[in-house]
Amino acid sequence: MAIKQISVYAENSKGALSKVTGVLADANVDLRSLCIADTDEYGIIRIVADDTKKAQEAVTAAGLTFNVREVVAVAIPDESGGLHRVLEILDRNEINLEYAYSLITAKVDSAYIVLRVDDNVKTERVLKENGIRVLGEGDI
Repeated sequence: MAIKQISVYAENSKGALSKVTGVLADANVDLRSLCIADTDEYGIIRIVADDTKKAQEAVTAAGLTFNVREVVAVAIPDESGGLHRVLEILDRNEINLEYAYSLITAKVDSAYIVLRVDDNVKTERVLKENGIRVLGEGDI
């Protein structure tokens, strides 16, 4: 049930992010999440879109360098300690978390988060076993 994330590699310069978001906007792709990591020379723009295929086509046509990776998305209670509970489950099950970031949601009772882990299948199984709702592409 993993979802797809597009990571676009861009030069760390003025206007680089705007170029990427412009390409996606012109293709009528709606962003559900955006996370940026950078170094002195380049940035990685991680995107969860409403239509991954359309987003891939747009960045390919624009000549941008990118990859697509499956990540786990979960809904957690939007309350103090909600994220901590998920992280404790991962720790107890020896699942390595590489990074995490939030997703946009209209629900008021849940917070959505993307998890990049070393084992998506195991992560989804243990989270479900512990009452955490794992999201699919249709949920975002």
